[in-house]
Amino acid sequence: MGFSAIEFDQGRLIRLGSSIGWRRVPPCPHDGKRNEQVEVMIENLSDVSRAVEISVQASEIQHHFDKAYQEYRPKAEIKGFRKGRAPLELIKKLYGDLIEHEALNTVATELYRDVVREKELKPIGDPVIVDMNYKRGEQFRFKVRYDVRPEITLKDYKGIKAEKPIHRVADDEIEEEILRLRRMNSTTEQAEGVADDEYIVTAELRELDPSGLPLVGKKNQNSRFYLADPQLEQPIHDALRNATPGGEYRVSFRHQHGDHAHDVNMMITVSKVEKVLLPEFSDEFVKKVTKEKIATVDEFLRGLRKDLESYWTEKSHRQVVNAIAAEIIRRHDFQVPESLIRSVLQGLVEEVRMQYRDKQLPSDFDTERFFRENRDYAIYQAKWALLREEIINAENISVSEQDLAALAEKESEKIGIDKDRLVGYYKSSEQVKDRLAGDKLVDFLLKHATIKEVEQHNSAE
Repeated sequence: MGFSAIEFDQGRLIRLGSSIGWRRVPPCPHDGKRNEQVEVMIENLSDVSRAVEISVQASEIQHHFDKAYQEYRPKAEIKGFRKGRAPLELIKKLYGDLIEHEALNTVATELYRDVVREKELKPIGDPVIVDMNYKRGEQFRFKVRYDVRPEITLKDYKGIKAEKPIHRVADDEIEEEILRLRRMNSTTEQAEGVADDEYIVTAELRELDPSGLPLVGKKNQNSRFYLADPQLEQPIHDALRNATPGGEYRVSFRHQHGDHAHDVNMMITVSKVEKVLLPEFSDEFVKKVTKEKIATVDEFLRGLRKDLESYWTEKSHRQVVNAIAAEIIRRHDFQVPESLIRSVLQGLVEEVRMQYRDKQLPSDFDTERFFRENRDYAIYQAKWALLREEIINAENISVSEQDLAALAEKESEKIGIDKDRLVGYYKSSEQVKDRLAGDKLVDFLLKHATIKEVEQHNSAE
């Protein structure tokens, strides 16, 4: 997965002032509407984490509770009174403790926001209440843990050396792509046996124990194997290369999947063999697969080569950018706020969720395990997001109206929206501006890098 796989919300990466240690902050009067005497104590938990403890006398937040009583009154059902007509004093007597405790989260949120603004705490990410204590009629005290942006001292990010792979599209790549298209548009007919790789074998699979006896309940019917599929395990391919309907073929091999391996022992009982009929690569075929957009084989081949060249050019570009970013990250060692790591991980889970047809994660999806397995990658991405913004600020990279107009000119016809409407939208979109700033940063880094072109002779990914 490349760096472009995740877009970061730069609005949450706030520039911070000087670090804050243990200290008491004198109470601040509010805006005149109320005067909450708030005691604030801020604790340094780490370079990127703080805890703020906020204390206030109960009398100073009584107006919050009065509002909660008024909001609860229409819902109150008390014997002897019509719904919503019970006196406030009776509601306070019967339910005051419950109502006040339910209001504490709202009170804490408002007090915390006031402190953030008045004391310029500048948190990033989502704050978490880690302690709360309320003595009715006396005092309300709570503690909030929040992250802050790390202080980053930029080191050399210019003149970075990187290799740029140069790939020349070969004729066999063109042939492979044509064959892939022909297979996608193929038909089948029943056959008496396999003669080459262009066959599909349908079979029943039975798992066997090491002695060759079938395992109870370990049976799959109507499994299909396309012998030309490069993902097909070689032992299965070899066992079925002369398969006929009714034939039984035992397969034993060690299956390697990432860092996990296990032994496979099974009996394959063939029920059907089908010949794959590949369509001729002709003008008619080209018209069909392109929906009449291209009429001839020659025109199709020219476009296919151009598309493959564009693919390799873009891939080469991404490799260079990723290499430069990786080196910049390597040169900067700093702690990443946990909230940013979590944000990246949640973005990854969202990407996984969107890949499913119903846009829902499977019931057995282990989110916490996914987080653990992808944590290093999330730290890496979060570091790049922070460094990216630091360099943009250091180099005074900005997005002008001319940049937005140029983007609208480029994308207007492509997406079918009037240029002027696009410009208006782009001016109000921080995401678009951030993307353009990122593009400018990439151009800057490439311009100031030392890039060596290296010929690639292998067409494989």
